[in-house]
Amino acid sequence: MPTLDFIIRELTAKEASFSFSSKYIAAIQPLPFHGEIIGQPRAMRALKMAVEIPSKGYNMFVTGDSGTGRTTAVRHVLNGVRNSQTDLQDIVCIHNFTKPDRPRIIYLPAGRAVELASSMRALTHEVQRCIIEQLEKGKKVKIDSETVLSRIAPIVREIAETFPDETLEKYLSELQLDLREFSYVFTGAEVETIRNAQFFLRYTVHILSEHGESSQPPIVFEYHPTHANLFGFIDSRSENRDDAPPPFLSIHGGSLMEASGGYIVLNAVDILREENLWDQLKRVISTGSIQLHSVAGGSSHLPSGIKPDPINVRFKVIMIGDEEIYDELYNRDPDFAKLFKVAADFDYSMEVTETNIAKYIGFIHKVIEDESLLEITSEGIAEVLRFACGLAEQREYLSTQFSRIADTIREAHYWAGQLSRPAIDDRAVLKALEERQYISSLPESKIVEQILTGETLIHLEGSQVGVANALAVLDRGNYSFGIPAVISATVAPGNEGIVNIEHEAGLSGEIHDKGLLILEGYLRKMYARNFPLSIYAGICFEQSYVEVDGDSASSSELYALLSAVGEIPIRQDVAVTGSVNQMGEVQPVGGINEKITGFFAICRQMGLTGRQGVIIPKKNIRNLILPKAVVQAIEERKFHIYPVETIDQGMEILTQRQAGKRTQKGLFPVNTINRIIEDRLKRLYDLSKQHQ
Repeated sequence: MPTLDFIIRELTAKEASFSFSSKYIAAIQPLPFHGEIIGQPRAMRALKMAVEIPSKGYNMFVTGDSGTGRTTAVRHVLNGVRNSQTDLQDIVCIHNFTKPDRPRIIYLPAGRAVELASSMRALTHEVQRCIIEQLEKGKKVKIDSETVLSRIAPIVREIAETFPDETLEKYLSELQLDLREFSYVFTGAEVETIRNAQFFLRYTVHILSEHGESSQPPIVFEYHPTHANLFGFIDSRSENRDDAPPPFLSIHGGSLMEASGGYIVLNAVDILREENLWDQLKRVISTGSIQLHSVAGGSSHLPSGIKPDPINVRFKVIMIGDEEIYDELYNRDPDFAKLFKVAADFDYSMEVTETNIAKYIGFIHKVIEDESLLEITSEGIAEVLRFACGLAEQREYLSTQFSRIADTIREAHYWAGQLSRPAIDDRAVLKALEERQYISSLPESKIVEQILTGETLIHLEGSQVGVANALAVLDRGNYSFGIPAVISATVAPGNEGIVNIEHEAGLSGEIHDKGLLILEGYLRKMYARNFPLSIYAGICFEQSYVEVDGDSASSSELYALLSAVGEIPIRQDVAVTGSVNQMGEVQPVGGINEKITGFFAICRQMGLTGRQGVIIPKKNIRNLILPKAVVQAIEERKFHIYPVETIDQGMEILTQRQAGKRTQKGLFPVNTINRIIEDRLKRLYDLSKQHQ
């Protein structure tokens, strides 16, 4: 009879706790923060390279979690770019005297569009003044066009010399011909009409895009990229009015024209949400020109008689989105890789080093200084840094979600005032975090209420066959919480293998499906070496009516399955998390702190017995950043955390029996867990053969 003595590894309170020493924090000299980006060296180098390479296709796609400083980093890099004024162009539109429905486009050096428009206004005023003078000489006259032309000749000559452009030169010639053929008969009563006559609007220079005297390339953040806002449009609503202005004045520029010669920053979700917007944007990037369409009543595809020349633009696009969108575009759109040659990935965390902590403290002080908040103590900074590690889910890393860090400081300032604290200390920071949790925890409280009232059936005492308490995480925006989930397994003779009931009901994701297939691989590798695996097993998440995905419950499912196969009761006062591979190794999972904290909270409300606890992957110890209440309960032996590396270790904790290892003869010791399970699988195989 083999010995059943074995060692169960349990975390001590010291191993489970994590914090920064306030003395250590006080000894660190903060590094002043001046708006630079912290903890993103790869992304910043990628941004700098894409911005400085002038070649076509060096547009950029920026990925990363919201709050990691993506937009700030883009703005920071772009603001450091310098360019010469000659590289920038103003874009103007002018009347086409021979084909009014085909307005002409002129490109001018930066800042010259306003000068040209001013010169043309002077020319128009001179024409009007000359006509009015002729009208005032008699009640009814025919305008002397030659007199008008002679009066404006110096202005025309000056414009031609100041703005040497072939298109403009042709326009000025046609303008003079237009005035020469002018034969309208006026009366003295029409003087005021002439001052505001629509006729003279044809001599207007319509500015679509201008850069003033700036020598820096334009940087445009388009937050509402519709077709009209992005590309510009032709307003066709007034085309049929009697008092309609000349057609070229109905042309309106968009943000791409405004960004010409510089950069435009767009959100990928906004671009992909609008129908055909992505395809049109690609076309403009590829061709370097915009073909305007008409818009009236919200449609960008109404027919219009106006068709201006394509407008030449050159700019770089910086698209901000998440990794899923980037992967989707890269894999599905053959043009994407050619148009977006650089990807800048913003990391969600950075390593805990003294230099990075000094930068973090500098950032904290900058927020406080800019917003005139209370001073923060070393103890308060230590709690903020602990929270930052919690966001990163690793003790060795700090979160780069600086927007959330800044929010925490603001809320801690508020609660310091409410608590009458003279500064933002550890109590104020902890209160801010507790209140943030409270106001976001309504869904969690409802689930806990269902467990406490018995509406959701979960046992936290005793043992059951084929039933395990798993740990799951639910997300609601920035708030995540852990809850226990009951997993049950039933086993019978058959050849169907493991049936995933969630999958059959259409409630299982692909990763969860894969986890169930791994369980079959484990059974074959571990037990079915000399006989076929012949079982019909059903695994189910009880009282779950939403999609289940991820593999963090695969170890829990395996424990329930092994319990059902061997008819061995497993503890209900110990919840389980961890994924498993075919070798039986327990792998780390995410959300470990939320899972432990959620289960502990329910156990505490139902009454701590001193036996309750959780089984976690050993490799998740480095991720533990637990509330002080959990650490205190561990220290008082009221709650337990068991780190495991293998399924055998977990089964020993859940059954209080030895797992057993194969001897040199290839057999498991008698009365061990694995021997019982293997014998039971052989029996199921024999029963399956009898019914074939």
